Amino acid sequence: MMRNRFSFLLGLALSLFMSGAAGAQSSPAAGPSPVATADGEAPGMQVLQITKLKRSGDSVMLQFTVVNNSDADSDLSSLGGTQYRSVDAVYLIDMAGKKKYEVVRDTDKSCVCSHDVQSVKSKSSTNLWAKFPAPPDSVQKLGVVVPHYMPMDDVLMSQ
Repeated sequence: MMRNRFSFLLGLALSLFMSGAAGAQSSPAAGPSPVATADGEAPGMQVLQITKLKRSGDSVMLQFTVVNNSDADSDLSSLGGTQYRSVDAVYLIDMAGKKKYEVVRDTDKSCVCSHDVQSVKSKSSTNLWAKFPAPPDSVQKLGVVVPHYMPMDDVLMSQ
C-alpha cells in the first residue's frame, strides 16, 4: 500500500515537472495584455499577440505569443525562413522611412531568435521572441510582419 502511494506520488511529481519543463506552452488565457494582435490566415483559429516590442540600446526585442484556438495542433515551421524551426522570417518595417529590419544574426549566421519551434498544441499557446537592429531614435512605431498572420502596423515601441 505504501509502495503504491510512493509510486503514484513519484509519477505525479514527475508529470508536473515535465509539464513545467516543456516551458513555453501554456493555456491561452495566461500572460500580460498584448500590445497588438493579429489573426492568422484562418481567422479565430490562431491569434498572434505582441507582448513586447522594446528598444534597448542598438537593438529591438520582439516578444510574441501564438495562441492556437483550434481543435488540432498547429505547425509553426512556416515562421522560419532560412533557418528551419526558428522565427527568422519575422521582420519589422519602418513605414515612414521605408526600411525593413530583419532578425539579427550571429557570426555563424544563426538568428538571434527562438529556435526549435515546435507545434502549438490544440487550445494552448507558445511564447516566441526575436532580436532586430534598432531603427533611428526618431522612430517610435514599427510594423510587425509574421508569415501567415495579418500584418500589424504602428506598433508602439517601449523604451
